[in-house]
Amino acid sequence: MRETLREMFVQALRELDLPARMKERMWAKGTVLEISGDLYPLDQLRDIRVIAFGKAATQMAATIDEILGAGRARGLVVPSAPPCQPLPNFQYIVGGHPYPNAHTVEAGEAALRLAAGATPDTMFLFLISGGGSALLDRPLFDDISVDDLAGFNRVLVTCGATIYEMNALRKHFSAVKGGRLALAGQPARQATIYVSDVPADKPSTVASGPTMPDESSVAECQAIAARYGMIERLPAAYAARLGSGDLPETPKPGDPRFATSRYYAVLSNQDGMEALKRLAERRGWQTAIDVSCDDWPLARAADHLLETLRGLQRQAGGTVCLISGGELSCPVTGSGIGGRNAAFALYCATKIAGQPMAVMSAGTDGIDGNSPAAGAVAAGDTLARAQALGLNPAESFRQSDSYTFFAQLGDEIVTGPTGNNVRDLRMLVAE
Repeated sequence: MRETLREMFVQALRELDLPARMKERMWAKGTVLEISGDLYPLDQLRDIRVIAFGKAATQMAATIDEILGAGRARGLVVPSAPPCQPLPNFQYIVGGHPYPNAHTVEAGEAALRLAAGATPDTMFLFLISGGGSALLDRPLFDDISVDDLAGFNRVLVTCGATIYEMNALRKHFSAVKGGRLALAGQPARQATIYVSDVPADKPSTVASGPTMPDESSVAECQAIAARYGMIERLPAAYAARLGSGDLPETPKPGDPRFATSRYYAVLSNQDGMEALKRLAERRGWQTAIDVSCDDWPLARAADHLLETLRGLQRQAGGTVCLISGGELSCPVTGSGIGGRNAAFALYCATKIAGQPMAVMSAGTDGIDGNSPAAGAVAAGDTLARAQALGLNPAESFRQSDSYTFFAQLGDEIVTGPTGNNVRDLRMLVAE
């Protein structure tokens, strides 16, 4: 069952074909570009500028170049890894990930320069995917250094905050996030095509919403920082402004400056869950999807999902499967190697020991925390096999060392970076 779940995850990744999804939603014919039924008259546009950033930036830029016609647009591509075949009409800057670096700021400044000087005859195509928060940024304040920016993000990523909470803070300290990149490109027509790695009801959280108005507030940022005890850990330039309230608001929903902006999601976590559901049903498994625990603390979510799985098992005969998606809160408590997906599988391994159950949890970007894996699989025999090797699951969990635990069992899931990201996928199966 462990190998079956691993194979099903890899197959689901293949079905999340981003270029194919983009071509289903948008095409150019003659002098018209159509995106999900909206028409853009290409013959009336002086120039088309593309700003693509995120883990899927390279393939999204290549796809839009193919749709429009090679060389018709120019622009900037900010991926997490160097492109194999860079296109001559795009500038490429590999940003920092998981934490921003000097190239991140270089990319942010390049994006602002490209946005400058736009006219009503200009069209911007923003191609945004997960990881964009770290890959492209420019601090709002000149006294914030690259080291400060990296330190700020390190605190956010490790404190246990949700993606919405982290990005609310990122937006308010950035010259490009929270809608500010879109405002820099006014008065051009703007279309944002994005891959969602955030909760479905919070699209402005994708890459910290550089082209969308922001619902969060400075007061909310202060409350989030207090909730997670951030102030003492933040670089001084950030802590001082949060404490004093010397932080400007981001542009809000209803701002008329976004009147010419449109937004189109081409892939989401729901697509990943539906792909797994189809694969499970082909095997004859009775399958359900549970989306209720998005952004929950890891242990609470695992307990909930396992209890739901047992409820399905009591009601039905044969193999039952529960599918879940989204991201879980998993504070880093040690210095080991791992991420929230392997940690989820490790927690579950202690709860299903000796039972005919299996659990898979993996990130669709192929990256789980600071590990080389996407996640891990666990089953009812995982604990016994670990004990035979002298492994201590409780200590591995405390040390945030879940990858090392599963790697020694051969139960890690390694795909390499996928160039895509629709959040995490989980499968829980009972026979």
